[in-house]
Amino acid sequence: MITELSQKQSLRPLILVSIMLAMFMSAIEATIVTTALPSIAAELGGFSLYSWVFAVYLFMQAVTVPIYGKLADLYGRKPVFTFGVICFLIGSILCGFAPNMLLLIVFRFIQGLGAGAVQPIAITIIGDIYSMEERGKIQGYLASVWGFSAIIGPTLGGFLVEYINWSWVFWINIPIGIIALCGILVFLKEDFEKKKHKIDYIGTILLVVFISALMILLLRGGVTWPWLSGPVFLIVFLTAFAFVLFMLQEKTTEEPIMPMWIWKYRLILVANVVSLITGILLMGISNFLPTFVQGVMERSPKEAGFVLALMSIGWPIASTIASKTMIKFGFQNVARFGTVFLILGSSLFLFINQQNGVIFGGIGAFLIGIGMGLTSTIFTVSIQSSVEWNNRGVVTASNMFMRMMGTTIGASLFGGIINTRMIQYLEKVQLSEEIDLNLDLTNHILDPEKRKELSSGVVQALQDGLTFSLHTVYTIVFVLAIISFILVNYMPKAPQYNSTKVTNR
Repeated sequence: MITELSQKQSLRPLILVSIMLAMFMSAIEATIVTTALPSIAAELGGFSLYSWVFAVYLFMQAVTVPIYGKLADLYGRKPVFTFGVICFLIGSILCGFAPNMLLLIVFRFIQGLGAGAVQPIAITIIGDIYSMEERGKIQGYLASVWGFSAIIGPTLGGFLVEYINWSWVFWINIPIGIIALCGILVFLKEDFEKKKHKIDYIGTILLVVFISALMILLLRGGVTWPWLSGPVFLIVFLTAFAFVLFMLQEKTTEEPIMPMWIWKYRLILVANVVSLITGILLMGISNFLPTFVQGVMERSPKEAGFVLALMSIGWPIASTIASKTMIKFGFQNVARFGTVFLILGSSLFLFINQQNGVIFGGIGAFLIGIGMGLTSTIFTVSIQSSVEWNNRGVVTASNMFMRMMGTTIGASLFGGIINTRMIQYLEKVQLSEEIDLNLDLTNHILDPEKRKELSSGVVQALQDGLTFSLHTVYTIVFVLAIISFILVNYMPKAPQYNSTKVTNR
């Protein structure tokens, strides 16, 4: 069975390069798609489905991360990683051919099914072949991947959308993924002990039902159905019922996909809960900042991408700093410092408007990137250092799951808030001209050509409605940043483990 230092030293750099390519594929996907989506929505239509493009992708990531983490501990890292990359590439190819928003959402579902394995298993492999002291330095290398993708991704995305075709924001993944996959298949050697295992199918199904119901509730509640209605009550019951059954199943099954023992230790508990909160916070900024810049400020996709890129630039810078300072200053202190930056960054978004959007949005995004880089690096290294090899996959996956669960909740929650608040605002607007102000009309302000077809009064009403809706989102983001700061203070100062379990309580 592979351990931290059993991998041949000469092969580790080649494995690291393959891992970095896989991480780059995941990172550039985020920056390109987020920047390009307003233009995609303008062409394909269906602004009410806008959040589903993010939510369904993040949903599949969140659902499959703990499953892949458990499978990686049971059957090895290589086969799970291979399946994930292949599935991701198939989904990417299909997304580029999507003729409408509905099919794009279906293909993003497939892409997310593969994405759930790429990042957590890549990070787990790094945890296997490098010691804790080396891992901090390697985390800095991985963080630099996000910095590079942040610089090239938005610019490349804007170029592809404006001058070629938006399909290429998905197809750009194909050569990168193939090279990364070949590197892992050739250079990663796993001497894995094959044993008979039991897969927690019941737990998997219950987890899918729980997250699916929660996502539907957040996206459609108050939009398709009133909050105080029969369908909403039914979905709330289904969500709670599936969650309770999942918890009971994981406590009693022999090999659970989400072992309950990991939640008994303060380090993992705090790291995972804060990761959930910061995942929600992240979606409040990254999903709708390009929409604000393009729709309200009437700037180009390249400019929107640049503003959002500042977050991704701040992230790797902070991650590198965290990797070099966490031993000297302590895990808790560095994580606490990260949440301070989250508060500072989110506070600027409370004052964003049509005049200062680029300045406040850019600085705020950069500060939030700093905060995310500091906290995420600390959480990853600390929980990996808290357990032995055969539990490392599942605890790494648990942290990734909570962060992705946060992004899923955030995309669904804030998407529902945007839709609800836009509807409420437009219903109150009285225009002299005879035009039905509705949610789907928002598609027009995302496209410069379609925007010209509307009168100045209609454009201003839609832009004011979007600004009004986003201020609600940014207020929630600010509150979440404060909560994350409070929780980090309960984090233990340093991780350590014995031969079987976490000992730092």
